[in-house]
Amino acid sequence: MAIPPPPGPERPEGPYPPPVQGPYQGPYQVWGQGYSPYNRPAPVNGLAIVALVLGILCFLPAVGLVLGIVALAQIKKRGERGKGLAVGGMVMSSLGVALLVLAVATGGASDFWDGFKGGMNDPAGKGTGTGTVFSLRKGDCFDEPGDSPKGTTVRIDKVPCAARHHAEVIANFATSGARYPGRGSLRDVADAKCRAFERAYTMDAWAVPDDVRLYHFIPTRDSWNLGRHSIICMLESGDGKSGLKGSLRKDDFTLNADQFAYLRAVNTLDEALREAPAAKYVDDDLRSYKEWATKVAVALDGEAHLLRGHGWFPAAQKPVATLVDDVEASRKEWAKAAAAKDAGTFSAHYKKGLKLIDPRRTVTARKVLGLTTTPPSSDGGGGGRGDGGSSGGLEV
Repeated sequence: MAIPPPPGPERPEGPYPPPVQGPYQGPYQVWGQGYSPYNRPAPVNGLAIVALVLGILCFLPAVGLVLGIVALAQIKKRGERGKGLAVGGMVMSSLGVALLVLAVATGGASDFWDGFKGGMNDPAGKGTGTGTVFSLRKGDCFDEPGDSPKGTTVRIDKVPCAARHHAEVIANFATSGARYPGRGSLRDVADAKCRAFERAYTMDAWAVPDDVRLYHFIPTRDSWNLGRHSIICMLESGDGKSGLKGSLRKDDFTLNADQFAYLRAVNTLDEALREAPAAKYVDDDLRSYKEWATKVAVALDGEAHLLRGHGWFPAAQKPVATLVDDVEASRKEWAKAAAAKDAGTFSAHYKKGLKLIDPRRTVTARKVLGLTTTPPSSDGGGGGRGDGGSSGGLEV
């Protein structure tokens, strides 16, 4: 009987042949070399997912930032996946924290809360509801609660402008500076800027009742420190009882193109007429009166240029052309007044020039354009309201 040879490299030991070795194939992997059974991947860290979700939603950003940091530590320790999720959540949460700090510093958070409360009180979105003065915006009409003393109230009831109301907001603007500038400084800013905003908001001064006055809210020191740096300008009923009916807004937002062009032209003159000298009589300050006459003549030339340059609809062409003739004739008289050598000559040309721009001469053009045709009783000859009613203010 032949004895089989011992196992060697020529023959494998056992019933299966060895694996074929080649340039693209290596030996089999064995357990314990970094692979899980059945090639199962490492789990994703749960805190990393939560951090990312909080960062995306910008909800509790500080919590999202902390969870991202904790997730990174767990991932490193446990060998889990999700490092990118944790880092992304931390980045977005950091942005959320920065925005939150900025909102608190500038008062944006309180304004948002005021607006949110106003929305809760006005679910239909009609601009009505109870809130604070800090929620008021340009074009809002409101009442002050009747049971609150005027000197202390900061709460208001927004109402539709078509209904009877106490006041209408014409501007809400922020003042700059980190430190509280003081009550007097804020009042000076409010008086100057609110008057400018009034003229821009009520371009047709004839449409503003005579008893309407300019009013404003300025921030107290405490409000300033809370980030509320806004000044709110408004027009309110002078007697505080009868109230206003309908919006006083007459600007490019509510006027048609022809109305806007007309008012922009005539308001150029009104601005110059407001700069009349403080001296009551020409004899007292002839030089200042002559300088004023020069400004009025320039304004009249600008008005004529604007009126001639606009393309009016057919029905308005003739009355506007007549108005331009009056304006140009008046400009010549004001120019002569500016060159006068004495008070008598000045007064003669001044009276002729003023007569040619009498507000009643503009009624025909106004009627065709659909504007108010009754001049305000306080009109000083140029067709405007002058500087408006008396201005007042309240700290809030």
